[in-house]
Amino acid sequence: MKMTFRWYGEDDPVKLEEIRQIPGMKGIVSAIYDVPVGEVWSRDRIKQLKETIEAAGLELSVIESVPVHEDIKLGKPSRDKLIANYKETIRNLGAEGVNIVCYNFMPVFDWTRTDLAYELEDGSNALIFDEEVAAKMDPVNGELSLPGWDSSYTKAEMKNIMDEYAEVDNEQLWANLEYFIKEIIPVAEEAEVLMAIHPDDPPYSIFGLPRIITGQDAVERFIKLYDSKHNGITMCVGSYASDPANDTIGILRSALEADRVNFMHARNIKLTGQGKSFEESAHPSEYGSIDMYEVVKALHDFNFDGPIRPDHGRMIWGETGRAGYGLYDRALGATYLHGLWEAVDKEAK
Repeated sequence: MKMTFRWYGEDDPVKLEEIRQIPGMKGIVSAIYDVPVGEVWSRDRIKQLKETIEAAGLELSVIESVPVHEDIKLGKPSRDKLIANYKETIRNLGAEGVNIVCYNFMPVFDWTRTDLAYELEDGSNALIFDEEVAAKMDPVNGELSLPGWDSSYTKAEMKNIMDEYAEVDNEQLWANLEYFIKEIIPVAEEAEVLMAIHPDDPPYSIFGLPRIITGQDAVERFIKLYDSKHNGITMCVGSYASDPANDTIGILRSALEADRVNFMHARNIKLTGQGKSFEESAHPSEYGSIDMYEVVKALHDFNFDGPIRPDHGRMIWGETGRAGYGLYDRALGATYLHGLWEAVDKEAK
């Protein structure tokens, strides 16, 4: 496996030279953040990003992400033009030697949490999802808001998009995803770009919105939409494990056996025992509900040589910055995962 680290560009408080000093670190996961969703990423901008990262002694391993426009998810007539733009971006990435793209098909909201700075017992701060708190939230009329709402949509915009999604159930969303996949994967094959869909986070319906990339059955259905290694998944163990009903290691091994794991997100979460509520924990197994040794062992058993990154980290040692994406705890996660791989590798010899 190849160790990578998420970096949000020049405005990220975490600097490339700091990431470079993490033992075992090889690559960067990043994106172009100032191009409006649905517009084409130019080769010049991609090349500029790649050269900036390479100048720091790292490589641009994964794009996370090229966002999918809501009109594509909704199946609007405008989707064909937007999909054409998406294809052109894939071609441009491939032409610049950037060969993995992580994306998601979650309506309206990306990863959803109810608190971005919950204080854990050890004094660190972490992202959490409290099912009871979320149940009291109304995206349109409620006074409570999830983190990020106010900066993403006005109340009027939120009402309009929620009204549009009221006409889209799970099966319609699957149909819209299939339409998208059958259009883009042939282009990804030609461009030698591996696509990697991220699971819904958390992997179940929220606020009545459809969510479909949720567990074992969904992964099996997804990879059958287009029979190609280029139609793969981002195996985010933290997302799948957020639903207590999921056998996360089973999903991982099944996807590895099918050779459709194109990118790995490795983070731990702690199920609190209160419905589907969870806390994001330190990476080691003892702190969460995921056996990270079994995650790494599965990757080794199937000779996984793709990129992996420590996912959301806690804020520790007084660090402040982008929630979930500080330097220190993610660096600890990376070295932990690196150490697990070394141990599993030596056990196998």
